[in-house]
Order: sequence, then C-alpha cells, then structure tokens
Amino acid sequence: MTSPAPTVHVDRDQYHLVWDRAIEPVATVASGTVVEIEMLDASCGQITSASTADDLRTLDFSRVNPAHGPIAVEGAEPGDSLEIELLDFQPAGWGWTANIPGFGLLADDFPDPALRITPLLGETAAFLPGISVPLAPFCGGLGVAPAGAGPHSTIPPAEFGGNMDTRHLTAGATLFLPVFAPGGRFSMGDGHAAQGDGEVCGTAIETPMRALVRLSVRKGLKITAPEFVTPGPRSATTAAAYGTDGVAPDLMTATRDAVRRMIEYLGRDHGMSPIDAYMLCSVVVDVVISEVVDAPNWIVTAYCPLSIFD
Repeated sequence: MTSPAPTVHVDRDQYHLVWDRAIEPVATVASGTVVEIEMLDASCGQITSASTADDLRTLDFSRVNPAHGPIAVEGAEPGDSLEIELLDFQPAGWGWTANIPGFGLLADDFPDPALRITPLLGETAAFLPGISVPLAPFCGGLGVAPAGAGPHSTIPPAEFGGNMDTRHLTAGATLFLPVFAPGGRFSMGDGHAAQGDGEVCGTAIETPMRALVRLSVRKGLKITAPEFVTPGPRSATTAAAYGTDGVAPDLMTATRDAVRRMIEYLGRDHGMSPIDAYMLCSVVVDVVISEVVDAPNWIVTAYCPLSIFD
C-alpha cells in the first residue's frame, strides 16, 4: 500500500530538547494534513555508526531524546483530542543499543558502558551471531504541549505523551493525545528499529527515522492521557517463547527478578554473556504483568521469542 504524499516537511534540525507549551510551532497545518518528519536518533547525533563504548562516557544527557516539531493543527483547543495516524516509518541503515552507566532497569548490575552497532537491512537484523531480531520500526517519543507552564524533561512520559516507548505504535496504529494548548503542538522523535516491551536496558535499537503521520482534530473526544489502536494483534505469546517469572510483593522487584532470570536463561541455554543478554532483552524480550490480584505476591513475566535463534 502506497503512503499518501506529505504536504508539510519537518527537518531533522527542527527539534526541541524539552516539552514546553511556550515553544512556537515550526508549522501550522489544517486538520487531516499528512506531515513528513525527519528525525535524529535519541542521542541527537552524538552516537554514530563509528562510535565505541568509550563515547558513552561523555554522552551529554541534556541533548538526549530530541522531539521534532512542534506542529500546530488548526482548530485544536484544550479539551479536544489530537488523532495521530502513524502511516509509515523508515529507519536508517544502522542502529545502536547501549548500556549507559547509571541508566536502565538493572543499572546496579551493569555499571560499565557497552555499545552494539547493528546494520539494518531487510526485515531482520543480525543483533548477535546466530540471533536475528525482527524489525518493527516506531517512535518512542510522541507528544503534545503539556498543560503546565515551563520546561518538562523529554526522558519520562506524562499525560501529554512524551517518551512512551510503546512498541505497538508502529505503522498502521492510531494514537490519541489530549490537547492542552491551542493547536495541540505535536512533536515526535526517538526512532526505534526494534524494541521489547519494557526497553529494560534503557535503549532499543536506536536509529534516525523518517516518519509520515496524519494529524486530525477530534472534537468531543475527551481523554486524559494517551490512548491508541494497534494495527494488529498485541500479545507476547503469539509465537513460541521462553518465559521467566519474577514473583514479589513489589512490581519493580518482580520485574527485575524476571529480567535477571531471563539473562541467566540466555547464558545457560544460549551461551550469551550477561551484558549481551541484557541488551538483547531490551530489544526483543517482552516484560509484562501476569498477575496482580493474588496478594501478597504479584507476577511479572519476561518472554523471549524462540524464533530469533538460528
């Protein structure tokens, strides 16, 4: 299916490094307009295909997660919703995954920097020898101008969207965001070629991205945080997988236990080093809540698809 031709283009140098309702739009479009957005990667160009793990030690976090835009939509007012149809995503020919010291679910377990550069050719990527990761490009950061005045970091998500890292927002999905400022002022960034639910090491396969989106105003649709429709099934178990459970009275403890046990499984059954297993978990393993009703313990499960192994 051919994507519609865009009528507005946002260039990769048209970005902002905080969410702030005071940021002026780079363009104003009519409701229903298709927009093309060229995006830098999540490092804002600091990491390249020639980078090494040593470059992570000097990573400037104040430049991380640029959001490209904002784009105002005519007629969008506070109380409305903005409908974002995600039409197409085209990653660059390479991507990166990193363990950044002090960042990620198991930061205390993995204090040293690690970086993997992955060529992105075709529908799968050779992430490690004998391991092929299916590509499912999307953008982790999609948001509108926040309700509150002043700058908001681009690292955590919020009710206006932001760094949601929701891997099911691929081409064909439709996202709805509440409008808090006139025009809505939509921006996006943080291109991912592939990611597991949870993005546990803090990075996916990060990549520069080109996206096509259609922006429309939805009058009468009252929402208070992001909602969306996926383009197909959303399940961690649509194919054979190996699961590891974390069991604890605290969901974060259970999540860490599930991922630690998955890392142990990948080492035990597939000969992977702990750091390679940790980064693989971030790009392909789905971490989901399995049970939260049988007090005092809850279960979080990490699912690794078995199809990735040659």
